[in-house]
Amino acid sequence: MSKGFFNVPVPKNEPVLSYAPGSKEREEVKKMLETLRSAEVELPMVIGGKDVFTDRKVRMFPPHELNHTLGYYNQGDSSHVEMAIDAALEAREKWMNLSWQHRASVFLKAADLLAGPYRAKINAASMLGQSKNIFQAEIDAACELADFYRFGVKAMSDIYKMQPASTPGIWNYNEFRPLEGFVFALTPFNFTSIAGNLPAAPALMGNVVVWKPSKTAVYSAGVIMEVLREAGLPDGVINLIYAPGPTVADVVLTHPDFAGIHFTGSTSVFQGIWKTIGNNIEKYKSYPRIVGETGGKDFIFADNTVKIPELTTAIVRGAFEYQGQKCSAASRVYVPKSIWPKLKQQLGEMLSTVKMGPPEDFTNFINAVIDEASFNKLKGYIDRAREDKDAGVIFGGKCDKSAGYFIEPTVILAKKPNYVTMEEELFGPVVTIYVYADEKLDETLNILDTTSVYGLTGAVFSQDRYNIEKITKRLTHAAGNFYINDKPTGAVVNQQPFGGARGSGTNDKAGTLFNFLRWVSIRSVKENFVPPTDYMYPNFFPEKE
Repeated sequence: MSKGFFNVPVPKNEPVLSYAPGSKEREEVKKMLETLRSAEVELPMVIGGKDVFTDRKVRMFPPHELNHTLGYYNQGDSSHVEMAIDAALEAREKWMNLSWQHRASVFLKAADLLAGPYRAKINAASMLGQSKNIFQAEIDAACELADFYRFGVKAMSDIYKMQPASTPGIWNYNEFRPLEGFVFALTPFNFTSIAGNLPAAPALMGNVVVWKPSKTAVYSAGVIMEVLREAGLPDGVINLIYAPGPTVADVVLTHPDFAGIHFTGSTSVFQGIWKTIGNNIEKYKSYPRIVGETGGKDFIFADNTVKIPELTTAIVRGAFEYQGQKCSAASRVYVPKSIWPKLKQQLGEMLSTVKMGPPEDFTNFINAVIDEASFNKLKGYIDRAREDKDAGVIFGGKCDKSAGYFIEPTVILAKKPNYVTMEEELFGPVVTIYVYADEKLDETLNILDTTSVYGLTGAVFSQDRYNIEKITKRLTHAAGNFYINDKPTGAVVNQQPFGGARGSGTNDKAGTLFNFLRWVSIRSVKENFVPPTDYMYPNFFPEKE
């Protein structure tokens, strides 16, 4: 093996552009928004490298502008799922035998395309299709997805360098084989980067993939596939299908060549998939890899030494960026009684400056929630809190779906720590605050740790280093990503490996070596250069007189 064989370009996190008034990037994305708004597109499925059209056209529209049509996507059925599996398996041998450098080149080129000529398009598609403001689109769709691809190549090369020791006369080495079959990627609406990474990570390790994106993020998924095809991804390696979830599951999860699932979505869906896999376990050629990141009921815990402006900002950003539609969004907050009056005042003042509206207006902090089902669910919780004796809406709460699915940033004050909005994941711009007695800090930590089934993200705000250590240790299993004096959102690839346990998933840390190891099956090879020629052990020989 020649020196430098494993050298890869040293990745750096893609810089986040400002989109400030007068900036080049601001003008570029504005022009792209106009271009995408003015043309109705028709998105085909991509199976075996071919565009596949059907007679079932589903309308795409911005969640913030229900009357505007972005275009239509072609919905498939079970026959298209089978077609995608067949295409993946047909592509498998050539792709898995392609040298790792050439697999890496595809995704390194895709990263450069996202950071360069496709930056405005992937951002604009996410803004229109998923109602993201420009800052949220930039950090997600362009920067994080480029980071996933670049750092994925580094993780792959680091894995290949993980080799065993050898003794004189023997050479031992590991082969990191792709899984035997195909991988199913089921991706969410809330992060374009996750939608692009979940099928790419297994593919980078030599696997072939069937990819089903969320029906509310088809628009940006089409752009991701466009980027991958331009980057030179061979036909059939990743097959993009638009079919109803149950239809896809019925085919994929019963197929003998199903080798694994890479999932981000709800806990209930993930648990249902896991049960189905268990029920079908005897059908598969090998035990499928199950990798999933699911829900969260993420918390902020403050003590009475906290700096109020920092805590206020963390609540507003942590709870309401991208309308709280992040698995990591701050959803419950615990504050001591002594600081509550001042925090409430500053929180109200800050929220009074927040603007809500379509993302095409770059001054809007809050945009629309993703669809009508989400809107109705959230409105139901807000209406209930208004009437409930154990809670009250103290800020926001207005809901309007006449033009788009708009819900004001809403703050609920709970009178008891196990109120429903302190326990259940809402996935929207709603945060619940519980005020605890200062002297009951330890008791409140116990309540926090046992209130929710989730364990994704959490944060502690304090200026007392002894308290910080105590709280961090006490909440060891409450969050897979834990933040000290920072909001519980905003994990960056290669800086804060993301994932949680308990009801929040398998904690395989997307974008890291730990995740990529899940997509290989290791073969250990031993070669003996000087094989023995006699079965006799040394102790068999008689002692000399």
